[in-house]
Amino acid sequence: MCSTCGCGAPPEELSKVEQVKRSSNHLRGTLADELLTDAPAFSEESVQLLKFHGVYQQEDRDKRKEARKLGLEKHHQMMMRTRIPGGVVAPAAYLAHDDVAQRWGNGTLRVTTRQDFQLHGVLKGDLRASIRAINDALLTTLGGCGDVERNIMCCPAPFGDRLRADVAKVLPQLVNALTPTTGAYHEIWLNGELAVSSGPAEDEPLYGEQYLPRKFKTAIALEGDNCVDVHANDLGLVAFKDDDGGLGGFNVLVGGGLGRTNNKPETFAAVAVPLASVLPDQAVEVSRAVITVQRDNGDRKNRRHARLKYLIADRGLPWFREQVQQLVPFVLADPRSVEWPAVDDHLGWHKQGDGRWFLNLYVENGRIADNGNGELRSALRRIVESMQPVVCLTPQQNVIITGLGSDERDSVDRVLSEHGIAVNGRLHPLILRSMACPALPTCGLAVAESERVLPDLIRRLAAMIDELGLRDAGISTRMTGCPNGCARPYLGDIGMVGTTLGKYDLFVGGDPQGARLNELYAHSVRLEDICDVLRPPLAAFAGERGDGEAFGDWCHRVGVAALRERFVAVEAAAGPRVAV
Repeated sequence: MCSTCGCGAPPEELSKVEQVKRSSNHLRGTLADELLTDAPAFSEESVQLLKFHGVYQQEDRDKRKEARKLGLEKHHQMMMRTRIPGGVVAPAAYLAHDDVAQRWGNGTLRVTTRQDFQLHGVLKGDLRASIRAINDALLTTLGGCGDVERNIMCCPAPFGDRLRADVAKVLPQLVNALTPTTGAYHEIWLNGELAVSSGPAEDEPLYGEQYLPRKFKTAIALEGDNCVDVHANDLGLVAFKDDDGGLGGFNVLVGGGLGRTNNKPETFAAVAVPLASVLPDQAVEVSRAVITVQRDNGDRKNRRHARLKYLIADRGLPWFREQVQQLVPFVLADPRSVEWPAVDDHLGWHKQGDGRWFLNLYVENGRIADNGNGELRSALRRIVESMQPVVCLTPQQNVIITGLGSDERDSVDRVLSEHGIAVNGRLHPLILRSMACPALPTCGLAVAESERVLPDLIRRLAAMIDELGLRDAGISTRMTGCPNGCARPYLGDIGMVGTTLGKYDLFVGGDPQGARLNELYAHSVRLEDICDVLRPPLAAFAGERGDGEAFGDWCHRVGVAALRERFVAVEAAAGPRVAV
């Protein structure tokens, strides 16, 4: 038995990362010392601890071959991820991120599918100044990554109804209750002075000495609104209404997670399932209980088997509910019936309900940049500087500009137009429903391109969709450069998951509500052949679908296995383009 975390693994059987955490003195390790050196990179152990502080050590993989040829070291750089609960960014905080991107980063901001900001290209020597700048704007990178509670998601659309107002009061309570208490972050990045201690400097009452076995993700969905894709999370809280339209309580969902490993069938994606329902003032305690059960029982020997979904798959939902029930003083009620229409990111102009307006602006693949497609970064900075709106990041990688008066709508549209930004209505619906992860050249896990190739591919797919008469069919597409699922490719109509450079697994058959996984349709399809491989099922869908039936629902009804037999085998026979 491990005395520091309560799991069943003796210390010598813990994974290497677990051993690093165990000896880190609450995430301190040697980070402070290494920041004082001129080395461009951190040690292997420190790289693991950096994640808890919201930093990934990466390299520019585009430059790897040239560096090897010249006998040079890897081009190391850091990616910083800010934890932004519910995606709400004050004007000063937005400008602080923009300043860091310009001064120390690669000149772009990246909106993630978890409503965070990522800043790429920061060098080790600029890391402390960058993190301090974010903290000066009252945000933090602590918990942006690592084996702790990640950013808690929540619908950011400011419609102003009672349910949203009540949920907005619960969100900060959850954040405070699920944030690590270690003082390491403040010491290393803000004070620059490490406290001297012969043992642990403070208690971590929720996380213990070794924190969680793996990352832990939480999202809050609303009755009638699942823009957060709540079923993709370890813990989902679905807010339901009381008789007056306010917050009546939460359904508690557990066990979602989309990461998997190619050619490792024991790893799999899973959707969260209903566990119980609780009252509003019980949400924090039940969330801490769920995390505690995962902390004490999750796999600390095999990180590929460490997420909550595997614990529930191995032990069963009844066992898990019993463990949670033992940790809370109230009776877990049965889940309520809660429904919502198709996942909607609330794009376009909307009334807030307080006499003001908000604009949810599509940001292709979440990349805020000045490039050949327009000067989006300059446009947003100009708007934030002049109008001081609160900016909200959405789960679909878009940006909401809030609190605008009627007279400011024209000003916003004019600024965007002057900077060459195609506002939502001028873009194809297929583009508006597409997402990609960053992948190459910065992500060390990527085996294929994603963000850099989807813009061209999605426009070719859009042309084909128009040709088939499916422009308004509401089809969603999501691409990742590896099977870890950061852009949620296993939910929705079409998922494209990199298997090796230039090739992708194609998944179809998810439901529009984000509650059903899609299934593998074709394996290792070449990028240039994706449109051809998808054309037959899309053409059949155009001719066979029911009234209002979504593509994913049609694929599920017909059967993905039947579609593979009907179409993919024909494609394979026509040429060596796809493996089946």
